[in-house]
Amino acid sequence: MTDATLNSGGESPKNRSLHTLDVRTKRRNRAESRFKAYGIAAILVGIFFLVVLAVSIIRSGAPAFSRTVVDIEFTLTQAQLDEAESQLFKTKAYQTMFIAALKEKLDARGLDVAFDDAAIERLLGKIGGDLRSFYAANPDQVGQAVSFQLPASSRVDGYFKGRVSRDTLQDSRFLMKTDLDLVDALHDAGIVRTAFNSTFITGADSGVDNPGGAGLGASVVGSFFMMLVVLVLSLPIGVAASIYLEEFAPKNRFTDLIEVNISNLAAVPSIVFGILGLAVFIQFMHLPQSAPLVGGLVLTLMTLPTIIISTRASLKSVPPSIRDAALGVGASKMQAVFHHVLPLAMPGILTGTIIGLAQALGETAPLLLIGMVGFVARGYPETVMAGFTEPNSAMPAQIYTWAARADASFYEKAWGGIIILLAFLLAMNIIAIILRRRFERRW
Repeated sequence: MTDATLNSGGESPKNRSLHTLDVRTKRRNRAESRFKAYGIAAILVGIFFLVVLAVSIIRSGAPAFSRTVVDIEFTLTQAQLDEAESQLFKTKAYQTMFIAALKEKLDARGLDVAFDDAAIERLLGKIGGDLRSFYAANPDQVGQAVSFQLPASSRVDGYFKGRVSRDTLQDSRFLMKTDLDLVDALHDAGIVRTAFNSTFITGADSGVDNPGGAGLGASVVGSFFMMLVVLVLSLPIGVAASIYLEEFAPKNRFTDLIEVNISNLAAVPSIVFGILGLAVFIQFMHLPQSAPLVGGLVLTLMTLPTIIISTRASLKSVPPSIRDAALGVGASKMQAVFHHVLPLAMPGILTGTIIGLAQALGETAPLLLIGMVGFVARGYPETVMAGFTEPNSAMPAQIYTWAARADASFYEKAWGGIIILLAFLLAMNIIAIILRRRFERRW
């Protein structure tokens, strides 16, 4: 018996070197290089649009963190206080005294600028009420020099931020072209300046007539109480449902139907959950409208599918050998799950939960249906229970409200609110990464 030859003709095969690339190999290598180039180009395009978006948001929203203020030192004597309180129009009397003091300050600095009472109202608004409230709350300041930092009107603020110019300004009851001479003189004298707008972060919405005093603080508190409701309800319910479906439930048509519906619920538009919340929690259960409690319940329904899906994926990622080893040393099914499987799946569970909370934090459509957009939050809740049950707003709802108003200052604040909202979302994702690194175990 002889060895079979490698070819039918009995000729020896052609010797080829492994270091020599044939045409087919070169073609495959070129295709691989093109695919890598396409991938790198896609990443660069994505980074480019991300940078453009970030720059646009920061450029449009950064002016919201500053405002134009007027620094005035004002002294109200007891005689002036008694005179103002004795008049019929008390706030008008306070404003008249303030304007007279301002004229004296300008004359003392040698600024020869003509203006009337109406010009001061267009510059600062009607501040008589604020002065009266201050001295009513601080009677010990009567007779002493008090430094007031008063916010300028939105159009004066827009003049220093470039939204308003002398060429485009039209005379109106809000601002006249001649008022800009007074504004420039006050700025040159150091009375008008630009300062950090802490009110935007800590304040509350001020209504359509006062964009300079509008803030996002009350809405941040409303979002905080909503997220508490979502966390307390969605985390235990979602994890418990996932553990049962993945570890204990029998594999039959009923559980298959449940799994399919959970996946479908994750793709349902968020406004559908808002309609459900309006019908069930407000119209049927008569819970308070615009309350963070209702908003949290609606967002819980929307977040549960995300948490269940991510938790089940984390449980599946645990190797079956962990379960078999626990059962082999005498542990019960529940002990194997809660003592071995669940701790190993905890990083994925926490990550999915925080991502679900971040998604819920930025939702606006469900809040439209339960009235949190129509309510203007003018202050912080007085008690913890009031934070859950009393009407309030939320960050995305407040941003939506500002963007819908006509004044350009509110549009600027909407961009600033987006920066704060993105900062919260970024912080939550960073926490998710830290928790995953902290609880991650190798096997």
